[in-house]
Amino acid sequence: MFLYTENPLKFVFSKEFNDDRPKSGRYGILGVPFDSTTTYLPGARFGPNAIREASYNLEKYHLNLDKEPSEPFYDLGNLQVVHGNFQKTSRHLESTIQEIKELELNPITLGGDHSISYSVLKALGVQDVTVLHFDAHMDLRDTYQSDKYSHATVMRRIYDLNPDEIIQVGIRSGTKDEVEFARDAGVKYLTSSWVKENLKDVEKLISSIKGLIYVTLDIDVLDPAYAPSVGTPCTGGLDPLELQRLIHSLQGQDVLGFDLVEVSSQCVGDITSVNAAQAVYDYICL
Repeated sequence: MFLYTENPLKFVFSKEFNDDRPKSGRYGILGVPFDSTTTYLPGARFGPNAIREASYNLEKYHLNLDKEPSEPFYDLGNLQVVHGNFQKTSRHLESTIQEIKELELNPITLGGDHSISYSVLKALGVQDVTVLHFDAHMDLRDTYQSDKYSHATVMRRIYDLNPDEIIQVGIRSGTKDEVEFARDAGVKYLTSSWVKENLKDVEKLISSIKGLIYVTLDIDVLDPAYAPSVGTPCTGGLDPLELQRLIHSLQGQDVLGFDLVEVSSQCVGDITSVNAAQAVYDYICL
């Protein structure tokens, strides 16, 4: 069915996708094992399968939400990426996301480095969408190491797609130029220290967003104590319970899609993939 996918281990509790069009279901999970724009700690290509492996430690019943997933969801496998070539990988990803959209499934994309989020949003269309961005870094550089398409420029490229609004949560690293651009362009950024001191206000902000939302979650929004295996670790981040509360604030909202990126776990039981799998399941269970 999907031209550019292959089938590895599946996310726990997901259903096998065999039909041309699912009779029911809400989400389609797609792994994108691409890390060719990583500039510090490589390994995000192993993220999708590491997250899936860690998911098998989860219970189907979500204790904090007092519920199980309300509808079936599907794991569609991994994108066939072209390592070292962002443009070809991006074309494959855009095509596959469009196929998922045609099936009336909301994509959950597992990275992979953060550059992949641009291609997902380009395929979905974001003109009337609020992009909710969880990250340690602003990712608003126009170029990084002479490259316009990078994990460090992804939010600038998403800004170029003209979304309705960008809200960044958990920020604690950025250049002076990025900060000035955010202020001039109306990109709202909430630092990790402010979020931790005003968590209820951030929950209210997220729950009050009007219209469509797209969520892009770089797992380095968590402090390296909870997510050490990431492309660019940065101290002073959120803890897993704070992140869970913010994800739960999306309950009842109209979310167009969700991605989780920058997991570079390379061993079973790594805390980064454990927390990433939990974050994905928190979203699925809303």
